[in-house]
Amino acid sequence: MQYLKNSLIELITQTSINLPPDVRAAMGIAIRNEEPATQASRALGIIAGNIDMALADEGPICQDTGMPTFVVHTPVGVNQLVVKRAIREAVAEATRRGKLRPNSVDSLTGKNSGDNLGVETPVMHFEQWEESDIEVKLILKGGGCENKNIQYSLPQELDHLGRADRTLEGIRKCILHAVWQAQGQGCAPGAIGVCIGSDRAHGYDLAKGELFRSLDDTNPVIELAKLEAEIMDEANRIGVGTMGFGGKVSLIGCKIMAANRLPASFFVSVAYDCWAFRRLGVRLDAGDGAITKWLYRDPQRAVEKMATAEGLALSGREISLTAPLTEEAVRGLKVGDVVLISGEMYTGRDAVHAYLMKNPPPVDLHGAVLYHCGPVMLRQGDTWTVKAAGPTTSSREEPYQATVIERYGVRAVMGKGGMGKKTLEALQRFGAVYLNAIGGAAQYYARTVQRVEDVHLMDFGIPEAMWHLKVKDFVAIVTMDAHGNSLHADVEEKTGKLLEELQTV
Repeated sequence: MQYLKNSLIELITQTSINLPPDVRAAMGIAIRNEEPATQASRALGIIAGNIDMALADEGPICQDTGMPTFVVHTPVGVNQLVVKRAIREAVAEATRRGKLRPNSVDSLTGKNSGDNLGVETPVMHFEQWEESDIEVKLILKGGGCENKNIQYSLPQELDHLGRADRTLEGIRKCILHAVWQAQGQGCAPGAIGVCIGSDRAHGYDLAKGELFRSLDDTNPVIELAKLEAEIMDEANRIGVGTMGFGGKVSLIGCKIMAANRLPASFFVSVAYDCWAFRRLGVRLDAGDGAITKWLYRDPQRAVEKMATAEGLALSGREISLTAPLTEEAVRGLKVGDVVLISGEMYTGRDAVHAYLMKNPPPVDLHGAVLYHCGPVMLRQGDTWTVKAAGPTTSSREEPYQATVIERYGVRAVMGKGGMGKKTLEALQRFGAVYLNAIGGAAQYYARTVQRVEDVHLMDFGIPEAMWHLKVKDFVAIVTMDAHGNSLHADVEEKTGKLLEELQTV
């Protein structure tokens, strides 16, 4: 097994930096089908560029590399303990190289292990089979889309769709509702894996397993093939669109399976994945661990570029801002404005926000841009380099954000997916805005960082620390302004009405 560890490192690396061909094809269709010159179209342009940058720079497509989940099939006689040790060693090494973000956090102490190893991390599923090779499949599913997983227990009342019964029609309603409720928080356009039946725990596992199917395959079960096609059509008529900005493409894949269930239970489990749909696999020689075949991709085939132009196509209507920001500049912004931020900004995620509720900040946040981001960072001597820096889902900070804005004079909060009424009221009252960065565009945004000025609260771990960044022309869209307007609330209301129309289709 002398090649096993290096083979696994290569699998992790390629999964992190290189979208498989079926996902690239689906995203290409999304880009071509979207209405030109819309916010969704511009976001897709940034996404396309980011996909190219990740491969060219061998950096993570998205900074949230999730909880690595391996599905392993081994021939009878192969020592699975050896494979498990190699997977753990490969995960730790890939983390050290900046291909994975350190994401393993002790649930009791909150301490980040720093190497993605911990109790039950990474996730590994082993099964024997009668073939001669070892097969290893890997999926990297980030926390933002993981949080949009959802499970229904039928019969159940659903917003905008009424009662979902224990029928194919009830199942259809659940799946459409799952796409709708994700909005922009799951980095649409997304893909979903669905399990009908089973129990609560195994149903979720089987739903996630459906994400290992290729997006262009055909379900062998006729009824489910028909349902998958219907969902793809109807979900894209709801209008959630890229990043929840509204648009023609909300879903790039729907894969459904059915499992037997208990008479008393009828679960529909949905695993939601984002556009950064990272999953690959390899076949390994059972003797030395060398890669004999790639799954989902052909390494001999050249990868075509996704972007049609270099960088963001500027319209000339973008608004340049220099941070720290003034109240006058912020109150002059309105929903829909595209801004280019230069100057200083600070990252702050869950741990930072909880800290600020009880402690003063380690820096002056008056006029600051507070970025909901957990970057991938590499240290070389005394210098930190940003390897990936896309936004995280902002809704998790809703319990804290209004207080942080009021108490410390923050002028702009930036993340993805929008925030709630309490934050919107604070923006209006104190003169601040919410900026939506493009979810998953980790390489695109890393290139806007000129340097890392400092880091604070490092005890929280790299993703949760407060990073002080100097940026230039960091692009974002105003989606909640200081006048009480919210694009997210508008899109949710509009798409809810469209969902109601599908109830009787």
